[in-house]
Amino acid sequence: MTAPRLLLVEDDQALAELLEFRFRKEGYEVRATPDGDEALILAAEEVPDLVILDWMVEGTSGIEVCRRLRRDPATAHVPIIMLTAREAEDDRIRGLDTGADDYLTKPFSPRELLARVGAVMRRIRPALAGEMITVGDLMLDPVAHKVRRGAQDLALGPTEYRLLRFFMEHPRRVFSRGQLLDAVWGTGSEIEERTVDVHIRRLRKAIEQDGMPDPIRTVRSAGYALEAA
Repeated sequence: MTAPRLLLVEDDQALAELLEFRFRKEGYEVRATPDGDEALILAAEEVPDLVILDWMVEGTSGIEVCRRLRRDPATAHVPIIMLTAREAEDDRIRGLDTGADDYLTKPFSPRELLARVGAVMRRIRPALAGEMITVGDLMLDPVAHKVRRGAQDLALGPTEYRLLRFFMEHPRRVFSRGQLLDAVWGTGSEIEERTVDVHIRRLRKAIEQDGMPDPIRTVRSAGYALEAA
């Protein structure tokens, strides 16, 4: 299983180093920056599974970074936990209204942040806990390594299984061919991007059923996404 990717945007160097150390120890792949502008670039280069975002950072503010991530189809569904020294209720509401999924006021315990992140990750990536993943009428059992659509068991090749599992762990999010290569075949893979199209066609054929819609959506000039059928 690939390690969950976390983007940490925090300009307090001591806190950032502490959080990076703690999350790496918990098995997360962490990319960190103190700068809002760089955070947007990093998120575009490699879509994270979760963002921890300080309100007050260098460059573009955290609240604006949150707003832009929500506007981008590729990152619109990425969970965001905001960190801030602001305690006013209006500020908390503003952060949540902008698109943050959770809100933690400084000072806070790293254990509490780890717990909140863990809860979010279990919700969006149930395979981390070995639980059944369900998206629409598709069901994937990561323990038994089986996939069903409705009442029918599906026969998938190993690559198609990994591809579908990745899609089901990130439903409705659009991924480019390059991002799918990194996630399913591994970073640094020498496989050409057009290979992704071949496996998408095989996956579609494996899960298609008469009278049922195709849950894999092709987004022109962007990539592919799995929709809930």
